[in-house]
Amino acid sequence: MSFIDPGEDHVLGLPDAVTVCLFDMDGVLTRTATVHAAAWKQMFDDFLREREGDSFTPFDADADYDEYVDGKRREDGTRSFLRSRGIELPEGAPDDPSGAPTIAGLSARKNELVLEKLHENGVEVYPGSIRYVRAARDAGLKTAVVSSSANTADMLEAAGITGLFDARIDGVTAKERGLPGKPAPDMFLAGAEALGVPAAKAVVFEDALAGVQAGRAGGFAHVVGVDRVGQAEALRRHGADVVVKDLEELL
Repeated sequence: MSFIDPGEDHVLGLPDAVTVCLFDMDGVLTRTATVHAAAWKQMFDDFLREREGDSFTPFDADADYDEYVDGKRREDGTRSFLRSRGIELPEGAPDDPSGAPTIAGLSARKNELVLEKLHENGVEVYPGSIRYVRAARDAGLKTAVVSSSANTADMLEAAGITGLFDARIDGVTAKERGLPGKPAPDMFLAGAEALGVPAAKAVVFEDALAGVQAGRAGGFAHVVGVDRVGQAEALRRHGADVVVKDLEELL
C-alpha cells in the first residue's frame, strides 16, 4: 500500500519535479538480497564457530542482515556486525587471503561465497521493477543504478538489464572516489550528479534501511521504500515517503 497524496498530480507515483530515478539493485531490481544474506550468514557463522566454538550465537539472516549489513559496502557491513558482537578485528589489506581474521579477509570471503551462489543459481529480476524502469524511461526520465555491491556490473549483465540505465554508481565507484557507503548519501548524490541533476530532482528507490536513510539524508525529492521482507514501518521510520511491496504498484 502506498501513501501518495491523491490530491497531487503524479506521474508513475512521483512528484512532478522528478526527472531522474536512482535504483538500488539488490532487493529492488534483482532477487539477490537473499543470496547476499545467505553468504553473510555462512561467512559469519564459520568465523564465529572457529572463534567461539559450537556455543556461538549464529548470524540471523533476517534481523542481523537488516540491521547491520543490508545496503552497506562489504567492509562496512563486516565491521558493523562484528562490533555488535563486541569483536574488533584489524582492517587488514585488500590482498588478505579469503577468510583471514581481518575486516578485509572476511569481506573477501563473503564476496567469494556470493559469486559461488550466483554462479550456481544465476540472477533473477523482479519483473514488476523492470516494467517500472521501462515505463520511467518511456516517460522521459533518466535512470541510474546506485548499489554498494562491487559486482553490480556483472549482475546487471547477467540479468540482461544493463541497457536500461544511463549511469551506474557502485562499490567499485565508491572505492575509486573515496565515497562513504550508505547510510551516508554520497553514492546517491553521485548518481544524481552523473545524470546532471540536483538531489531535489531525483527519487531514490531502496529496500534497505541504510539506503532509505541515505535517500532522506541527501535531500532527495522522494524516497520510495520497497518492502520485500515485511519491514514497512521500519522503512517509514528511516525516511521513506512511500512504501510499496513492488514497484509495479506505482504504475
